[in-house]
Amino acid sequence: MRPPMKPLKPLDEALADLLAHAVPLAGSDTVATWDGDGRVLQTGAVSPLQVPPQDNSAMDGYALRCADVPQAGAELPVTQRIAAGSAGAPLAPGSAARIFTGAPVPAGADAIVMQEDCVALDGGHAMQVRVNAMPRPGQWIRRAGEDVTRGAVVLGQGERLSPASLGLAASVGMAQLTVRRKLRVALFSTGDELVMPGDVAPQDMRPGAIYNSNRFFLRALLLRLGCEVTDLGIVPDRLDATVQALRGAAQAHDLILTSGGVSVGEEDHIKPAVQSLGQLDLWQIAIKPGKPFAYGRVGATHFIGLPGNPVSSFVTFLLLVRPFLLQLSGCHTVATKTIAVEAHFDWPRPDKRREFLRVRRNAGGGLDLFTNQSSGVLTSAVWGDGLVDLAPGQTVTQGQTVRFIPFSELMA
Repeated sequence: MRPPMKPLKPLDEALADLLAHAVPLAGSDTVATWDGDGRVLQTGAVSPLQVPPQDNSAMDGYALRCADVPQAGAELPVTQRIAAGSAGAPLAPGSAARIFTGAPVPAGADAIVMQEDCVALDGGHAMQVRVNAMPRPGQWIRRAGEDVTRGAVVLGQGERLSPASLGLAASVGMAQLTVRRKLRVALFSTGDELVMPGDVAPQDMRPGAIYNSNRFFLRALLLRLGCEVTDLGIVPDRLDATVQALRGAAQAHDLILTSGGVSVGEEDHIKPAVQSLGQLDLWQIAIKPGKPFAYGRVGATHFIGLPGNPVSSFVTFLLLVRPFLLQLSGCHTVATKTIAVEAHFDWPRPDKRREFLRVRRNAGGGLDLFTNQSSGVLTSAVWGDGLVDLAPGQTVTQGQTVRFIPFSELMA
């Protein structure tokens, strides 16, 4: 008599269990700020200066005193010219200074009037200026320290660096950053049916053979997360070969990631192979697509087994593996963000599991649904630009607001 099936594990419970094992790894690197994109800060970045260092002009125009322009059309002599990178002299009462964007505001000036509101007199030699708009105190002046104050933590420990982060670090003079070391991930697929593109021409494919798509998108997703990836290729559907691959991968990696072979069929060897070398929890997760999922350890190395169907593998990576890797790398923010968007489709036949539908934004700002939501249809992930997150048993009527997760959120 077969033992009773375990109840399916809710996604949030599975993620919490997974993250409980994701203790951030020790080790750090010092990298040039040039090369910091996507890395996780080991230590926070503290600014040694204020930005901007002094009041400066936000516009090309004229620096002046508001009191010297009692009405539109007032004319003032232009006594100096101040470009970015140069220092001007204090502004004499009753005069103006020609000034350019980013140039320091001279002492005594309390406003900038942009050049479009001024007319340079004396044949354009800027010896005199007519001010055609009444200035306001502080107008078009960027105050010293309004961006960053001295001693401020501009980038926090555990923050994942973005291009904007690198620019901010550079703006306070940081040429190097201390970051967490990269995660080392071993990747392989299982399945005698798998063939690599280029090894066999399409017309020569044997019956039952398929090209290995999972290996390509999983490697790309890992690289986007800043991992060092060792591609171990395709492992044959044999227990001895699977054990050998796992044993070798565990020697120098933080995580072994596989796709396929995590069901309970006679040709699914991941479970007994991992159990022979360590421990394994085989989960049936209450999501669609992506029910079969495995987590365990081979020695001290984390192991995650993804389902073989490409969309199932793709979705479970985004929802489970991505936050696991981020937390393992010391990143403080791992939660997936959703936004409320109007559905421009009907979904009248809900599933008992939590569903993730492939959709894309349309010109009207709503979401269109890909017609075929099968777990084997990878075109849905290319056509779409995100997922709709539906609760178990949830239907959708056109015009209803749904939870949308953009791929840009999941693949950054």
